[in-house]
Amino acid sequence: MARLLGGWQTGGRPGSAALAGALRLLVLDGRLPPGTALPAEREVAAALGVSRTLVAAAWDVLRAEDLVRTRRGAGTWTALPGPGRGPDDAGEQPLDLARAAPAAPPAVAHALDAVRGVFAAELAGHGYHDYGLDVLRERLAARYTARGLPTSADQILVTNGAHHALALVLRAFTGPGDRVLVEQPTYPNAIDAITAAHAIPVAVPLLDDGWDLDGIAAALRQAGPRLAYAIVDFHNPTGHLLDADGRDRLARLAARARTPLVVDETLAELDLRAPARPPAPLSGPGTVITIGSAGKSHWGGLRLGWVRADAEVVRRLAAARHAFDLGSPVLEQLVLAELYADPEPALAHRRAELAAQRDVLAAAVREHCPDWAFRVPDGGLSLWCELPGPIGSRLAVAARAVGVRVAPGSRFSAHGGLERWLRLPFTLPGDRLGEAVRRLSLVAASVTGSPGSEGTDGLIPVA
Repeated sequence: MARLLGGWQTGGRPGSAALAGALRLLVLDGRLPPGTALPAEREVAAALGVSRTLVAAAWDVLRAEDLVRTRRGAGTWTALPGPGRGPDDAGEQPLDLARAAPAAPPAVAHALDAVRGVFAAELAGHGYHDYGLDVLRERLAARYTARGLPTSADQILVTNGAHHALALVLRAFTGPGDRVLVEQPTYPNAIDAITAAHAIPVAVPLLDDGWDLDGIAAALRQAGPRLAYAIVDFHNPTGHLLDADGRDRLARLAARARTPLVVDETLAELDLRAPARPPAPLSGPGTVITIGSAGKSHWGGLRLGWVRADAEVVRRLAAARHAFDLGSPVLEQLVLAELYADPEPALAHRRAELAAQRDVLAAAVREHCPDWAFRVPDGGLSLWCELPGPIGSRLAVAARAVGVRVAPGSRFSAHGGLERWLRLPFTLPGDRLGEAVRRLSLVAASVTGSPGSEGTDGLIPVA
């Protein structure tokens, strides 16, 4: 600890405030993680060459800030502000703001109970359905039709999540070295899927108010991508929504370039306006492939998604999936089919819950981090916060020391950068969101200067 403190005496006579300040930074920077046992006061005094009274006074300052805790018989240890992690609560789960994925609503459990009898009947069969269960495909098709895009069951392929759906499309439409047009920023797992397919992401930056359609047109002409990937419904992570005219133009641009367009509708059902008016699915004259998921609208544990495309494309993707898997699990498909028998009640519950949590998170950021800029989105799952400096990765690393997991802007970039940005999902309960932001504000105060070389890519899974 003495070596970590280094030159804590900043001039003049050493004081308890200087020692407390140096130790405070060690805790908040993660160099003395919460739960670290501290030596006895007399040992610290001997190592630093100061009086035991000075050390005791510094400890008292830190106890008042809840950064140090003491219990008779257990000694003294570092802690987190608020509910910290010491010997009594070392098993506390981190406040996870890296995964933008809410818990399951009650409707999922009710649907599970409702399908038990149907599932029992399925046990007499082999359980493999290349395209998905007919009942689920029909209900997903009906949902598209109700949203303004006439769809039949043979235009639906059930997958193991939207990520799996994108991997299937990449396998069917691209080869090694092909270019894939993406937005900047965009969903990190989409970037990973593109690079795993040995394709090359070509990024077109979003503007402050949304899509740069002129830039997309230029990239389609100049880069000649084999595929384009876009999130036009409450974009992850920015929350932007592409209007009807923009959707029409995007579809026409892709068709003119003969570039198949993959539209990720994972967040399309999460319109938080009152009343909710989920946007109509994007369609156009060219090849438009829509992928969706139950992970955000219902529950990630279902691990189900789908593709909506022309029947010929669906057959092509079904043939390609045999290299990945042999179909999606039956029980989960029955549960999702039950949820889509009458989808609005569960979706309305989800939207109301998220709208309330969004407002709590926005208020917490305004209170604890007033120098962070953001816009309140009309839907989706997260705030896209502009930080006062290029500190995103350093902040994400430091936040782990106070029990908060968060994804920096660089994780959403195809080619690095975006260090001035941070994504904050509003998927936790309101009280935990407020606590997470409070802890982030504490570590943000200690993170200054240019971002260091220590990043978080590959360390924190992002949903």
